[in-house]
Amino acid sequence: MDIIDRPQTPLLDTIEGPSDLKGRSHEELRAIADEVRAEMISAVSVTGGHLGAGLGVVELSVALHVVFDTPKDKVIWDVGHQCYPHKILTGRRDRIRTIRQGGGLSGFTKRAESAYDPFGAAHSSTSISAGLGFAVARDQKGESNNVIAVIGDGSMSAGMAYEAMNNAGAMDARLIVILNDNDMSIAPPTGAMSAYLARLVSGNTYRSVREGLKRVAQKLPPYWHKKAAQAEEFTRSFFTGGTMFEELGFYYVGPIDGHNLDHLLPVLENVRDAEQGPILVHVRTQKGKGYEPAESSADKYHGVSKFNVITGEQAKSKPNAPSYTRVFGQSLVREAEEDDRVVGVTAAMPSGTGIDLFGQAFPTRTFDVGIAEQHAVTFSAGMAADGMKPFCAIYSTFLQRGYDQVVHDVSIQNLPVRFPIDRAGLVGADGPTHAGSFDVAYLGCLPGFTIMAAGDEAELMHMVRTAAAYDEGPIAFRYPRGEGVGVDLPDRGSILEIGKGRIVKEGSTVAILSLGSRLKDALKAAERLEADGLSTTVADARFAKPLDVDLVTRLAREHEVLITVEEGSVGGFGSYVLHTLNDAALLDGRLKLATLTLPDVYLDQDKPEKMVAQAGLDADGIVASVFRLLGRDAVPTPAAIA
Repeated sequence: MDIIDRPQTPLLDTIEGPSDLKGRSHEELRAIADEVRAEMISAVSVTGGHLGAGLGVVELSVALHVVFDTPKDKVIWDVGHQCYPHKILTGRRDRIRTIRQGGGLSGFTKRAESAYDPFGAAHSSTSISAGLGFAVARDQKGESNNVIAVIGDGSMSAGMAYEAMNNAGAMDARLIVILNDNDMSIAPPTGAMSAYLARLVSGNTYRSVREGLKRVAQKLPPYWHKKAAQAEEFTRSFFTGGTMFEELGFYYVGPIDGHNLDHLLPVLENVRDAEQGPILVHVRTQKGKGYEPAESSADKYHGVSKFNVITGEQAKSKPNAPSYTRVFGQSLVREAEEDDRVVGVTAAMPSGTGIDLFGQAFPTRTFDVGIAEQHAVTFSAGMAADGMKPFCAIYSTFLQRGYDQVVHDVSIQNLPVRFPIDRAGLVGADGPTHAGSFDVAYLGCLPGFTIMAAGDEAELMHMVRTAAAYDEGPIAFRYPRGEGVGVDLPDRGSILEIGKGRIVKEGSTVAILSLGSRLKDALKAAERLEADGLSTTVADARFAKPLDVDLVTRLAREHEVLITVEEGSVGGFGSYVLHTLNDAALLDGRLKLATLTLPDVYLDQDKPEKMVAQAGLDADGIVASVFRLLGRDAVPTPAAIA
């Protein structure tokens, strides 16, 4: 019987925290796991969010909180999108239907939210490094708590995970790593024999015998010492696997069935009581476990909108315009049809970046390198150095992870790598960890970089073609999450003149200079200002670098008020405008000037339109800024236009 059809039982109502799980029978714990799964499905059906990964670790979450003394023992969830069951079990069940909502729970682990979240994570492959830090801090303080890092197989594609394991192995740190293998199938569990072997090799008896034999072997002549060690390693790896992890200095246990509490609990108890370390426990799980729609379509149910629990059908609103991501993907296909040097690169986000559309059309020219942004950048640099035209499509927030490679392997060598930067600006429910706030600032400071930002989806098409044609050095173009504004689209984009913006609406008193996604609100603000008697120019900068100096200085000279608007941090486009005006001696007190940026704080998750309003970057915020500069108190409302 499917979990959603099970009658409700009161067991989960008795769980206020992990201590209430202690002393329960295995049968009760299995029932609690079923109820946690049902609760999670019910909650996410209302809020939307990450579903498949969390369903896969329900039993593991229960087992960890049964065996370990949290929050004294530190459980660190890599990425954190699978932490919903953990939140339900750690006193946050009453708020689980606020997850990813304004003022509600974060969709990831968050230190400020709970003592049970010792480390915040929303990007992958950080848990082992952080866990090692906790382990060293524990040892320095003379304490004895356990540290457990839970990392998925996908996160193991990032080099940082291996850097941390290599360091932990060299230090012989007492650290437990749970490898949640739900996709790579590093090794399949083999039923009762696998569980027996895992219990055996994780137990004190086996470890004591193994250490004793090692001491004996050390007294043998070097040749026989080496042969004895090889024989022990071969014998154990033949039955259990894990040679790679052993080479990194980890004691390997597994694989075991991550949905079988009878297997999980004794193994976790054994590794908890082990005095040496580090230890890696290999657990096999299934994404979407216990909910048939998610089991049969793990990728589709990784992140979901609101859905019908019975049918699994997700709520879909009819879009008013195609998404920027889709427009990018289709435009890249169009350019690749004309130039066989165009290739697409993504770091484990083909559908999120639109590279999946390119991959359908050009599978041999599409490269998904896994969660390895550093490699993606330098891999692209290598192709660019040999005459290809790589489009390295990475979210703004993830491109930060490859910044050293952007500087050294791309920028210093002036290689024409194209960077399509999706999710530029605020992203709504995923909150500050996924917001694309800093790319203009961190790329704009690099010599030779060209940076564009699309004001609408037609502009994005122009920028894709411009980037494809540009061979003078690195070039980036940023665009937001979500659907476009609904403009007519050409069959193919046009090549833009580098460093030149455009006037969208001509006026005489107020000038609004927009970069990227705020253009629509700039035009709305202009309507409001016109209704109040303020003739307003709206300009689309198109380029943050090189800046259109002629356009900027003209706007400053010919208008009483100049407002710059960008969905990015301080230190970006507005700063470049200020430098330009200062160099032109136009900051003389005559011009009333404001640079509107994201505030100097991390904005928590909310509906995108509310976050933009909170940042003061919507039409109301722009109008309010103009009125403040003019010394007016009253701010007109939309009703004033009628």
